[in-house]
Amino acid sequence: MTPAIRSLEKNGIWHRVHPYELDAIDATYGEAVAAALGVEPGRLFKTLIAQLKDGELVVGLVPVSCSLDLRLLARAAGAKSADMAAPKDAERATGYVTGGISPFGQRRAMRMFADNSIRAFETIFVSAGRRGLQVEVRPPDLVRMLGVAAVPLTAQAPSRE
Repeated sequence: MTPAIRSLEKNGIWHRVHPYELDAIDATYGEAVAAALGVEPGRLFKTLIAQLKDGELVVGLVPVSCSLDLRLLARAAGAKSADMAAPKDAERATGYVTGGISPFGQRRAMRMFADNSIRAFETIFVSAGRRGLQVEVRPPDLVRMLGVAAVPLTAQAPSRE
């Protein structure tokens, strides 16, 4: 059991754990995971850690079918600019290994922002805290539990298959 799953259970949040295996990756990693799970890429959100100009680390949740727009994230956080955090800094702050960072059960509390497309789905998928494991949750539960602000974070709309 990962810290993410323990955190969901401790807080009484409905969730469903989905293990997956990847044989070959013909697309991006996230899109390959979505295919392995049989869900549209717009429902699978990646957890990205960015560093604001003042050094604060923040979390951006965006569909795997999109790219995080760092200017939009900085604007949402009230900062002038943002860059992707160094992997070692992201790992130290979250307690997870890069590629398996979950928004749940992180070591350090950080401000979180999710692309507003999160509202389009009854459930979404995020990392459960390690590669090979995703957790399905309801967006309102994620927003409420983590204090997530749903704002535009991508320049393009997520693909809907």
